[in-house]
Amino acid sequence: MNVALSQTPTVLIVDDSEDMILLLTEVLEDAEYRVVTARNGHEALDMVVQANPDLILLDAIMPNMNGYEVTQILKTQDKTRLIPIIMLTGLSDLNDKLKGIELGVDDFLVKPFNHLELVTRVRSLIRVKQYTDELENAETVIFSLALAVEAKDEYTEGHCNRLSFYGARLAEAIGLSTEQIKAVRRGGILHDIGKIAIHDNLLLKPGPLTPDEFEVMKQHTVIGERICKPLKSLNGVLPIIRSHQERWDGSGYPDGLKGEEIPIIARVIMTVDLYDALTTDRPYRRALSNEKAFEVMREETAMGLWDAVLMEKFIDMMQKNEFGTPTGRSAL
Repeated sequence: MNVALSQTPTVLIVDDSEDMILLLTEVLEDAEYRVVTARNGHEALDMVVQANPDLILLDAIMPNMNGYEVTQILKTQDKTRLIPIIMLTGLSDLNDKLKGIELGVDDFLVKPFNHLELVTRVRSLIRVKQYTDELENAETVIFSLALAVEAKDEYTEGHCNRLSFYGARLAEAIGLSTEQIKAVRRGGILHDIGKIAIHDNLLLKPGPLTPDEFEVMKQHTVIGERICKPLKSLNGVLPIIRSHQERWDGSGYPDGLKGEEIPIIARVIMTVDLYDALTTDRPYRRALSNEKAFEVMREETAMGLWDAVLMEKFIDMMQKNEFGTPTGRSAL
């Protein structure tokens, strides 16, 4: 079966009845959809990977792996959870529908179904999926911009991924919510995106910035927030982007926040950002050893710059080797 990419929306039909597959294929191809098929749950999961469908028509009752089990797998994976699923069922029991809804089924059609109703529901859900894809594409562009900023400076290679990695694990360790952990993971990548608007002469200047230059540099937090704010899916990351340069004693920027006024997710990134800055090479010094970095971190915390509880938690986790080694790009 040819599963090459196409501009025509793709519908995956999953049913153990050959007659039902033929009927659905005829109806959807007449409506100018591209159709791929699977005869059981295991084939369906393989075909999702191969064909990247825009929508799945999924039979509820199949041998070995039923439609509910397929739905549960697809809706718990980041790469597939947004694919709309219409469940085809001969069951009209309310409990069966509630079970499907709880697992993430987007719509139901009871057999036998009206052909026009089928096409209308498919068209409506695919339209929603296309809007979602556009948002995901916009997110991809923004993440690419953030990594482009990092790539300008050889000394910061891998910096964003390390912050994402360390930050997410620290956030987990202190009991932050799933959404907050996700925000920290993404914030590690996006925290400095506003630097895309700062001239390379300042970003790559080997010596200290002048007061005027520093005022320009400070704008990257506000600019970064402005870049990401139009995307609702990134709203959870905005406090990190805006506030990761604040300081516990109120001496940071852009708002001079103090103590717990600084959002906890921003404080997490601030903590791991300091560690990464100290333990990587810079034009003006070599990377510090972990023990020397911990000494500096504690000194600066005593001066009032950092959250003491977070700092000690991070150092304790590092000394117990609870982080492991960052590998590749974090799943966002």
